[in-house]
Amino acid sequence: MQNIKTENAGGMVVKNATFITSAASEAQFLHTDKTVIAVCGKSNVGKSTFINMLANQKRLAKTSAAPGRTRLVNYFDFGDFILADLPGYGYAEVSKAEKAKWAKTLDAFFSRKNEIAHVFLLLDCRHDPTADDLQMLQYLNYHVVPFTAVLTKGDKLSRMKLKEQIVKIAAKAGLAAGNVIATSGETRLGKEEILSKIAQVIAVHEEYAETEEETDESEEGEED
Repeated sequence: MQNIKTENAGGMVVKNATFITSAASEAQFLHTDKTVIAVCGKSNVGKSTFINMLANQKRLAKTSAAPGRTRLVNYFDFGDFILADLPGYGYAEVSKAEKAKWAKTLDAFFSRKNEIAHVFLLLDCRHDPTADDLQMLQYLNYHVVPFTAVLTKGDKLSRMKLKEQIVKIAAKAGLAAGNVIATSGETRLGKEEILSKIAQVIAVHEEYAETEEETDESEEGEED
């Protein structure tokens, strides 16, 4: 554990998250034995702010000057896990050709679902899920990828209104309210819940990897 130390209650503290690389195609996707957690959401939903909040940094993930124009998968090393920032979707001014390229990139990324431990799907807490958001939810369910819905910009609503939105958005998305976490990059709302979830995901992924390794060794022994 180089960049993260665990705390009680399954939480963790990020010490030194760093940018690794960007991938424009499947051939450039990062291959790693570490737990991979992806972040996805529509353009301008606040992915960069969310990543920077987790990293305790202001400019690890940089906001694009042209929303919807970045179709790269950006990888960040958080120590015990790798965070993959997927291209934003739903930007109206992007051409059909560009959207097709993004879709191809996402298809290739999620086709490697055995390498993806979890996905954080970011949704703007102030609005109902868009058609693109609901399509992404269906996409994740179709590919059987574990995910948590994360509401961003929680500081923009009163506490009462935010609670109402959690219930409303969960219902419209067909999710249990317990699988929705409200966050804010400004106030750090939800940060500990997210880090605790990540710690759980890492533990499950490492246990699964150990089981797979033991199974492979057992099969090799039988062949001998």
